[in-house]
Amino acid sequence: MDSVTQVALGASIAGAVAGPKLGRSALVIGAALGTLPDMDVLIDYGSAVANFTQHRGFSHSLFVLAPLAIILAWVLWRWKPQLSLGRWLTLTGLVLLTHPLLDSFTTYGTQIFWPFGPPVAISSIFIIDPAYTLPLLAGCLFFLIRPPARTALTMGLVLSTLYLGWTVAAKQIITERVTPALAAVGLEHSNLLVQPMPFNTILWRATAISDTEQVEIVTGFLDGDRPLNLEYFPRDPELAQSVAELPETRRLEWFTNGFLSYQRQDQEVTATDIRLGLPGAHPFTFILAEGKGEHLAPVTSTRTPRPSVKPEMLSLLWSRLTGEAPLLCLASLSIPAPEQTCS
Repeated sequence: MDSVTQVALGASIAGAVAGPKLGRSALVIGAALGTLPDMDVLIDYGSAVANFTQHRGFSHSLFVLAPLAIILAWVLWRWKPQLSLGRWLTLTGLVLLTHPLLDSFTTYGTQIFWPFGPPVAISSIFIIDPAYTLPLLAGCLFFLIRPPARTALTMGLVLSTLYLGWTVAAKQIITERVTPALAAVGLEHSNLLVQPMPFNTILWRATAISDTEQVEIVTGFLDGDRPLNLEYFPRDPELAQSVAELPETRRLEWFTNGFLSYQRQDQEVTATDIRLGLPGAHPFTFILAEGKGEHLAPVTSTRTPRPSVKPEMLSLLWSRLTGEAPLLCLASLSIPAPEQTCS
């Protein structure tokens, strides 16, 4: 999740656990601990792909954060002994461990079991979702005005947690809606990703990929009985095969669960993470190799500039979310629009 959300979550937990004894300083401590795992963005791992796939790595591992919580609890107890060691451990443990657990509900990929196993990406909540964050911020605001405001903090945590549960149920409902439509076009066994559109859990995006095509469906809870619209984007399996054995390609395939699009731009071969952003406006595209024809040489990966989206994107998404617009071609939101077919 975004930094504001993680700060609000950490502050809320710390305030609920230690607010009566520590006062407003509990929120400051919780906010600092809540953002601590994301400090890994300051590390340069040597290439764009490494930086992308190592983020939310060791610093988000439960195997790292659990012992760190014990160490920090002891340090904080020595600093402020008015709170018992057990209460400090409850505070540090809850704040540090809920950070990666919440991140795992997004699409990016969180390596909560590092160094074992693949990233976890439940993909039920967008990285910024006001409906999750605002109850937490409201509880913190009540605390700042009249501490310890334990009831307000607890209510904020309960509401945000209930909303997180709703996101999982909503994803399952949308998955069951799009599966028959994909089966009708021969994609019943395709690799499928269902995730919410930006800032909400009313409008959803389903992405199905095969070797030769990528199919996108946008559908929401306000659509009623409106037929699903399938949007097609081509894929290049031969180009993918030409760079398949590169170490950074294998790393990207592992991290994204295969949701990559390979393109040749002049003499450069790029790989794009199609899970994040929108078709034509995906934020993470990496140059993996250079050369002509079949003569490709691997390069230290770099990230291409983030593509632009149309200024009216938010208004278009809002119109589609509320049902005012019956159809939304995802590619139409980007500049320029990629090659695609709506049907």
